[in-house]
Amino acid sequence: MEKDAKIYVAGHRGMVGSAIVRELERQGYANIITRTHKELDLTRQEAAEEFFADEKPEYVFLAAAKVGGIVANKNALADFLYDNMILEMNAVHSAWRNGCKKLEFLGSSCIYPRMAPQPIKESALLTGALEKTNEAYALAKISGLKYCEFLNRQYGTDYISVMPTNLYGPNDNYHPQHSHVLPAMIRRFHEAKENKAPYVTCWGDGSVLREFLYVDDLANLCVFLMNNYSGDETVNAGTGEEITIKDLAEKTAKIIGYEGEIRWDPSRPNGTPRKVCDISKAKALGWQPKTSLDDGIRLTYRDFLTNPMRAER
Repeated sequence: MEKDAKIYVAGHRGMVGSAIVRELERQGYANIITRTHKELDLTRQEAAEEFFADEKPEYVFLAAAKVGGIVANKNALADFLYDNMILEMNAVHSAWRNGCKKLEFLGSSCIYPRMAPQPIKESALLTGALEKTNEAYALAKISGLKYCEFLNRQYGTDYISVMPTNLYGPNDNYHPQHSHVLPAMIRRFHEAKENKAPYVTCWGDGSVLREFLYVDDLANLCVFLMNNYSGDETVNAGTGEEITIKDLAEKTAKIIGYEGEIRWDPSRPNGTPRKVCDISKAKALGWQPKTSLDDGIRLTYRDFLTNPMRAER
């Protein structure tokens, strides 16, 4: 990407989009276009077409999406499928119709089969059944990355996709019901500390294994791939390291300073038993994650404390 190229970051107010904007600015890109959801609703085809026809961005980072944790995904399956598919199809199609040089589609590692061999390689896509608790979101993301691939094959575009593992960091959603596991823990342990609660109950039995990537590391990879990768196959984004949810809870509680008991509710869903990404492809291209989980949790907790609007979501 040229430093003065017109770059559109869709979803710039979200955790991923805002991190991409920070990374672009850090690297000296000055012509960044953004729109709030109120200014541009990408689920409206006419609005998307008008925006791309007027602005004609040369490069697009498609980080806008309807996202949520297990509860939100389980309770709004139709909404997660429809909203995400309509948004991404409108954006990618309009970008293509208006001469976008390169587009990067942001997905999620939930696109991979529930019981995929670990660590999960990019080639595992569509080789088995999906995790039911986020099947709708996964199907939408698979459709988006496949549309990019098919445009490349049919029309010779240069559209790529990146599939992040579990993300966390500044501008996360800390809502008690609709957030992902790590920001939910941060809020829960913080409130328990403030209220001197004797115990905190976490979902599941704590045995499942997860991988966590600090969002600024993802943003660094996104810009790196835009400049250094072309291909139909997606690229995994992660750390290649995993931790049990039980150990994550204990680590988070310690960093926040909560000293009460941690209890587990096995009647609540665990989700996929194990999920860690094979990031050898990204490493072979020359990229490495930089932020340790401990440092990342500290930085995210600082964001929670200093960003009251996020803390209230």
